Amino acid sequence: MRQFLYDIIAIMTIIVEKVKKMRVVLIPGDGIGKEIADSVKKVAEVLKCDIEWMEYEAGAEYFEKSGKLMQDGLLDKIEEVKVALKGPTATPIGKGFRSINVYLRQRFNTYANIRPVSNMKGLKGRYKNVDLIVIRENSEDLYKGVEYMYDENTAHGVKIISRDASDRIIRYAFEYACKNNRKKVTCVHKANIMKMTDGLFLDEFNKIKEEYPDIESNDVIIDALCMKLVTDPTVFDVLVAPNLYGDIISDLCAGLVGGLGFAPSANIGDEVRIYEAVHGSAPDIAGQNKANPTAILLAFAMLLNDNGMEDKADILKKTINDIIAEGKYATADMGGSSSTDEYTRVLMERISNETV
Repeated sequence: MRQFLYDIIAIMTIIVEKVKKMRVVLIPGDGIGKEIADSVKKVAEVLKCDIEWMEYEAGAEYFEKSGKLMQDGLLDKIEEVKVALKGPTATPIGKGFRSINVYLRQRFNTYANIRPVSNMKGLKGRYKNVDLIVIRENSEDLYKGVEYMYDENTAHGVKIISRDASDRIIRYAFEYACKNNRKKVTCVHKANIMKMTDGLFLDEFNKIKEEYPDIESNDVIIDALCMKLVTDPTVFDVLVAPNLYGDIISDLCAGLVGGLGFAPSANIGDEVRIYEAVHGSAPDIAGQNKANPTAILLAFAMLLNDNGMEDKADILKKTINDIIAEGKYATADMGGSSSTDEYTRVLMERISNETV
């Protein structure tokens, strides 16, 4: 009888786990953030993702009205839930508070920033067959924010590159290549000039690549890489870079295939994962129903894929690609006149016709 009861409890536990909603912290952010976040929530419902959204405010707009960078409880909730989706948050230039993006990455040690870059039919671009993955170290380098005034006329910024962080991100890049059928990993550096910091990063790369003989590997100096990317980006596959270089080249790569409006991103840690649109808050069009929600929708697809809903992620990506290829429902940044709502509505209608 006791064993029978144990069996019943075990079965009920499995049933409860299967019907339990996935919980995701949602940070709409500033400017167009609320509009594109609303698109995600609507699309998620049509996809039947059964997500419990826990929404929190953060960013410049929240700071203006509250004096705080983020709503109370946000950090604790991310710590609890482990998964967050984030819209754009504005950062003052040259003054004021530091980037919320950087703060969250360092606070939750999401050390790997993953930015896929590929062509989409219907978007203008100079190149065909672009299919890159930028893997950016997310926790140190100049983004550590160690700055001080040496004297009243001289500012110092400290570039921090550690062996542990370099090892971790480079190993992540090779493991990513193995798991995703990628053929080559390229190390980005400036070790010819910064022989200690970038030299350490390159040294770790040269050690670790020996453990992956089936993956082609090479290294390229950052300025030469930029030239090669705008000459022929198809010669690259996976790029692994320190923080600052990774930030710059990922935006450059996005420009090769249509712009930041189509650039999703994932910040990956051992426990916490934060997915986000790469673009800014676009305050000039905020509240005008003109925003393109593609980037945050593709970031949501990355979230779904990483959390066991690959079929839903595939449907979402395919439907987005089909709509953009048609060109009929293009938003202003794509050269069209469709509103955010119209683009979202068509996407929802198409998804509802798929097997979800």
